[in-house]
Amino acid sequence: MRFYLKYQRSILISFVKTNRPIGIFDSGIGGLTVVRTLMERLPFENIIYFGDTARVPYGIKSVETINHYASQITDFLIKKDVKLLIVACNTMAAVAYQTIKELSDVPVLEVIEASAKSAAKDTRTKSIGVIGTPATINSNAYARAIRLLDGETKIFSQACPLFVPLVEEGWFDHPATRLIAQEYLKPVIAEKIDTLVLGCTHYPLLKPLLQDIVGQKVKLIDSAEAMADIAADLIDKQNIGNKNSHTPDYLFCVSDVPYRFQTIGERFLGRTLSRVELVRL
Repeated sequence: MRFYLKYQRSILISFVKTNRPIGIFDSGIGGLTVVRTLMERLPFENIIYFGDTARVPYGIKSVETINHYASQITDFLIKKDVKLLIVACNTMAAVAYQTIKELSDVPVLEVIEASAKSAAKDTRTKSIGVIGTPATINSNAYARAIRLLDGETKIFSQACPLFVPLVEEGWFDHPATRLIAQEYLKPVIAEKIDTLVLGCTHYPLLKPLLQDIVGQKVKLIDSAEAMADIAADLIDKQNIGNKNSHTPDYLFCVSDVPYRFQTIGERFLGRTLSRVELVRL
């Protein structure tokens, strides 16, 4: 009897541990592309998402400010008892990853390493383009990450600061978006790249348009898909997948104007956001 109770207690502890949510955070709405891919790839995992909609965009802010914001969000999600942290914001991953890792007592994954691995694996000519926010591009984080994997690779980077507001406006294939994208991508295409890293989680929503501009021979690296692959692999290796096959719990937290987040977020996710909460850090 005593052995049976001990066995039952160990099962309960294990269940509680694996039932904990995955914490995902971003400077705003873009990280929902990662959420969407994870929902499809890991359909039973509970998720808590935090979008810092009051202070977006991060891409034009200082390193000190980004680190401060990242620390606050990390603390918030750790207190929510998450089992894994995913930094869905490329800017935060480029600038504040070390800060986040030092504050976290659970594994931390970030989109830059995930995308770099995919790009290094997929390139045939070792000529890779990277597009992202000014802060991400100026950090040189993608170039460093890719060259650590293959020192012979040539990286051609381009900041695309107007893509985020265009995506949030829902202008995925608007003539203005196409014209701006053609201007941004012109110098990168001129370098004869065969792989293009979409170095911002907003950018996957522009994939059809970007693919049309760069041509079908150029492989687009979607940071959301790359992240889902790495997260699923880590969860499997550490045996922390949710054992409960019931409908998962999704909570979306924002720092400002939840109704706007809900409207745009449902466009990003392709589904209803039933629980959106306003959080003051």
